[in-house]
Amino acid sequence: MSENTLIGKVVGGGLKESLQVRLEIPADQVQEGAFVVIEHGDWLFHGLVTDLQLGSTDPRFADEPIDTRISKYLAEQLYGQTLYTNAQVLPALMMERGPDPDSPEYAQWRKAIDAGLKEEPAPRPVKTIPPHHAPVRLAQPGDIAEIFGRAGEKSNFVIGYTREQGHPVVINMEKFVQRSSGVFGATGTGKSFLTRMVLAGLIHYDKASVLVFDMHNEYGLNDVASDTGKLVIGLRPKFGARVQVAGLGAGTLIRGQTPDFHLEIPTAEIRPQDIEMLTRELNLKETTPTTLDALVGSFGQENWFRKFRDMTREVIETDEGKRVPAPGSIDHWADSVGINRMAAEGLHSKMRRVFNSPYIKDNPAADGIKTIVDYLQNGRHVVLSFGKFESDLDYLLVSNILTRKIRQVWEETTNEYRSSGKGEPRPLVIVVEEAHKLLNREMAAQTTFSTIARELRKYYVTLLIIDQRPSQIYDEVMSQLGTRVSGWLGDEDDIRAVLSGLAGRDALRGMLARLQPKEEVMMMGWGVPMPLPVRSRRYDQDFWDELLGDKNPTDKSEDQLMKELGF
Repeated sequence: MSENTLIGKVVGGGLKESLQVRLEIPADQVQEGAFVVIEHGDWLFHGLVTDLQLGSTDPRFADEPIDTRISKYLAEQLYGQTLYTNAQVLPALMMERGPDPDSPEYAQWRKAIDAGLKEEPAPRPVKTIPPHHAPVRLAQPGDIAEIFGRAGEKSNFVIGYTREQGHPVVINMEKFVQRSSGVFGATGTGKSFLTRMVLAGLIHYDKASVLVFDMHNEYGLNDVASDTGKLVIGLRPKFGARVQVAGLGAGTLIRGQTPDFHLEIPTAEIRPQDIEMLTRELNLKETTPTTLDALVGSFGQENWFRKFRDMTREVIETDEGKRVPAPGSIDHWADSVGINRMAAEGLHSKMRRVFNSPYIKDNPAADGIKTIVDYLQNGRHVVLSFGKFESDLDYLLVSNILTRKIRQVWEETTNEYRSSGKGEPRPLVIVVEEAHKLLNREMAAQTTFSTIARELRKYYVTLLIIDQRPSQIYDEVMSQLGTRVSGWLGDEDDIRAVLSGLAGRDALRGMLARLQPKEEVMMMGWGVPMPLPVRSRRYDQDFWDELLGDKNPTDKSEDQLMKELGF
């Protein structure tokens, strides 16, 4: 079908209940999610097909086939007059196109714009509707470029293609990094591949630094796809030293390879709120905050963790033969500050998992936290791989400590920039996997991440959260997400969470539930002009060729790389 062919005409509807378009072509040539353009006078209306409905002028013709009772020709003519298909179109944007360029009115219209008497035509939220019988057509490449931006232009990253005609659809990276964003989808829908592509686009864009909390060691170095067994190129081999891979703990190997540097957490950096955040993991009691406050009061912010860790349970005998707590013991300290002994002993026992973490050191060989911050400030990107430390406790503790430090540095740098006008902070995107573990209703108030989502946009820091259960993320955090890219979701609660706060969410719900399980995503939210389902790009060599102009994935052959990975 030609792209200029009209598909039908408007026959009813409204802004709230969508427009009804009577199709003039076979229904199987139009799909749910099609991007359509409605033309009327000086205006173009852009919308999305959200449903297809069969109708008839007389129910008898729909209920009883007649082609067996009359001639085929008469049956076809009758069907054409009495049976039809209506497409429901959700109007999203409208744009003034002006008079015909060949008409005398066009010169006056253009002159008024150049003189500043009229605004330059641009897409705007739809405020009115086209009249009856306004013609409707599928969007052409120029329409899509006008709304989403043109492929090849600076800051525009091609994330996929329209499902019907395969026209490229872009995300503007400059706008993308201005607010927190999310990548969602059920397990197995390709979230990791989609995230790799988005990260590659951000790094290539090079106007913001990226910090990835890589819980499952997927993004930094080369990997092997679990379903196909094929090599999956990591970000470090493609971007070289611009991407630094950090391994948690001394001597940690990532996919059998040595990372660029190792991260060890100094005991002086651990704060009481970091432990309180582990309430669920450590099964802490309601007395924990009181005990932690007393520890800080006794030993200070930087020494309390080490002092508490080194406390013993020793007792000594007095001259009278009584057994009393020994100096340096838990009970001796508890008695000295008026804390319940059992509360102090219980907290000490439950914190043993943290005390015994091999990546927590009194005096690390290098200041890994400062190294990460320096790299990010100076335009490099860091992938923090957790190696063998894949428990929720490790992920929650390390990510919160590091993010708290980043928040402090970026706030100080921004305030200084606003005071002096020098040294504008480099925008930073923090990528968080398994986001519901950090941003659920119980945890959100205790982590730095919820503060970043709500407040740190003005300090040049945003989040990119990746999750398969968006319904478990605190709704206040979800409301702050600008761009949302979602694959197929099967749970109604998850669908509702992804669509929260969006106009026309009732019409989009079915569309999101009917995406293909792989390689189809819905783009929506503040970062894109209108919701649109797209066929996502493949994360393959063609992707890298188009992004970087490369012809080879690495300097080594695929056989060599697979051998290094142990296959």
